Amino acid sequence: MADLSPKTVLLALVAFLAVIFAYSSFYVVDPGNRGIIVTLGKTDPVAKPEGVGFKAPFMSKLHQVSIRQQTEGLKAECYSSDLQQVSINLKVLYRVPENRVISIFTQFAGNPFDSLLAPRVQEAIKEATALESAEGIVKARERIKLKVLEAAQKKIQELVIIEDVVIENVSLSPELEKAIEEKMVQEQEAAKSKFLKDKAKVEAETAEIRAAGEARAIDIRGEAIRKNPGIIDLQMIEKWNGVSPLVVGQTTGSFVLPLNPKK
Repeated sequence: MADLSPKTVLLALVAFLAVIFAYSSFYVVDPGNRGIIVTLGKTDPVAKPEGVGFKAPFMSKLHQVSIRQQTEGLKAECYSSDLQQVSINLKVLYRVPENRVISIFTQFAGNPFDSLLAPRVQEAIKEATALESAEGIVKARERIKLKVLEAAQKKIQELVIIEDVVIENVSLSPELEKAIEEKMVQEQEAAKSKFLKDKAKVEAETAEIRAAGEARAIDIRGEAIRKNPGIIDLQMIEKWNGVSPLVVGQTTGSFVLPLNPKK
């Protein structure tokens, strides 16, 4: 193998440095992110959009902050208004507004959950549960959630947008959970009993109304017959099937229907 000349080595070194120089002059911001350029410890005041861009080689470094919706789990230990300890597991859905990317990066190193979101959401949960009994917390998760969501967003203001808070589980002491479960069963049985009583009452009232209507109809028919006795003869003629002779009589007289009616 031939020895490389100093000129060849120098050219190779220059080419290598040129490649490194060119590579370090470019940056790529991934989709759903915004880029922050830091040059010698100074943060660029304008976030870079997704895509390819140029930066000062070697002196500048790219940091990325996601503006997509993110989900983080959180657990809070709190007390109800009746001084029962309650453990709540929840999910926090949030996103960083595009116009807050720089401040989120400079204040929270691009990850606002642990130092900004989590403490304030836990404060909001404790405030909301302190106004509810343990039973109320178990039964009214949606109301608790809305209170937590509103309070947490007020505490965080516009730095981060909390899209939603999902309460996954509410844990009480085994004794308290059993007591609440028994009470709920009793309430369900009471509601069922009331429903059956109301149903029976409605059915009785319906039967009474129906009977009253039938009695009224009989009275009307009887009054009509007393006023027009011939109506009975007319009804019997209308119902005759023409099969056999039929003698129809009233106190006013009688008549015989034809024996051979036309068919």
